[in-house]
Amino acid sequence: MIVSRLDCAELHARVDELADLLVDTVDGGASIGFLSPLDRAAALSWWKERAAGVAAGQLGVWVAQDGERVVGTVSLAFPDKPNSSHRAELVKLMVHRDARGQGLGRRLLSVAEEAAAAAGVTLLHLDTETDSLAEGLYRSAGWTRTGVIPDYAANPDGVLRPTSIYFKKLKADALTR
Repeated sequence: MIVSRLDCAELHARVDELADLLVDTVDGGASIGFLSPLDRAAALSWWKERAAGVAAGQLGVWVAQDGERVVGTVSLAFPDKPNSSHRAELVKLMVHRDARGQGLGRRLLSVAEEAAAAAGVTLLHLDTETDSLAEGLYRSAGWTRTGVIPDYAANPDGVLRPTSIYFKKLKADALTR
């Protein structure tokens, strides 16, 4: 499995595979902001809209490839305000259902954490559906749950679910973004 960061051109080149991954993730029940069934055209549009953030350096997108096929992704959203340049949000960690159970989620999480530290980020945060499988991954990787917000977001079936908020302190490298 190869994990690499996409630039804007590579994002455009991989948009079909990323859309397929997004549809599979939502169809698999992951609560990542979309309702099921997710229309492939909507998934394509969503990924295409991310290109501007990638080009501006406000969004870092990594993909995991099994051969030529994209089977996972994770992103870091970097704030654009001066008082928050030390932090980033981990967003859209997805692993295709065919590739689960092989440690790929943990690997993508580690890659994002290492990239954040190399960019001078000292604090990461995320939100995830309470009691989801993802919570176990984040806890076992040293993330700290700060609390739960009831009825925060609808799961893919449209049912309102609580969301857990997590953070992780990092030791940043001397590099800056």
